[in-house]
Parts: sequence; C-alpha cells; structure tokens
Amino acid sequence: MLRLSGPPPPGPDATYGPFPQPPLGAGHLSVEFAPEPSAVREARARVRRQLEGWGLAERGEVADVAELLVGELATHALVHAESRFRLTLFAAHGVLRREVADTERRVPRVLEAGTGESGRGMFLVDALAQRWGCHRAGPGKTVWFELGTCGSDGCGRRQP
Repeated sequence: MLRLSGPPPPGPDATYGPFPQPPLGAGHLSVEFAPEPSAVREARARVRRQLEGWGLAERGEVADVAELLVGELATHALVHAESRFRLTLFAAHGVLRREVADTERRVPRVLEAGTGESGRGMFLVDALAQRWGCHRAGPGKTVWFELGTCGSDGCGRRQP
C-alpha cells in the first residue's frame, strides 16, 4: 500500500473539477533504484514514460519540469545518501506529486545558485515546484514536490 509523506494532496472539490486527470486505475507508481549513476537517467525516463501513459506529458511544461526536478532529487540521493532510493509518483485532482526517499537523515537546504559545480538542485526545486517539503521517517527521509497539471497559465507554479 502506498503511504504518502508530507501533507495530504488536495481532496476532490470544484476547484479541481476542470483539470485533466490520469486514466482510471492510474495515478500511482513506486520504483526503487540502485545507487548507480545510471539511476538518475533511468528515473527521469521512468517519469517521462509514466506521464505519457497518464496522458499528462503534453500538458505545457509539466513533463519537462517533473523530469528535471526528479533528476535533481535523484542526484541528491545518490551524492548524499549513497544508497538505494525510491521514486514514488502520484497524480490526481490536477496535482502531480513526486517523492524521492533515501537513507540520508539530513534535510536538504536551498542554497543560492552560485557559480559552484553543485548546490543548485534544491534551488531549482524551490523555484519551479508549486510546493515541496521533506519528511523524516525511519532511517532516512523523503523529499517531495508537487506540480499542477491543468496546463493553464500559472498552474503548477507558486503564486507570488
């Protein structure tokens, strides 16, 4: 059974009525990846395939942003946790949620996007996700982010 971390996704109400939904029976996927450099590429490809299967790949920039941010979180898990990580995808009610769980207990921080070779991952997550957060559980943590799937201007972006 899938157990989401962080706050619950929005419930079904009139606010989300017009947003495209994944096909009936779709909406969840959970995959574990080995701690190998190829795992980041595999995670991004898995996200793209799943969004295509749910009919959400053509919704504006949702698929591109989801792939980018999953790549950043997967890289973060490999570099800092140096362990297997689990990617969980959830789509419903106009919200696309991605979670990456690893064995590292330290909570990621948003750093300025300077000229260094690393440190931009959480800066990108913070800048592009509608919401994001981190939940510690058991021996590790789960970092999650959400994007909107409605395809209209401003959907999936944090409002100023």
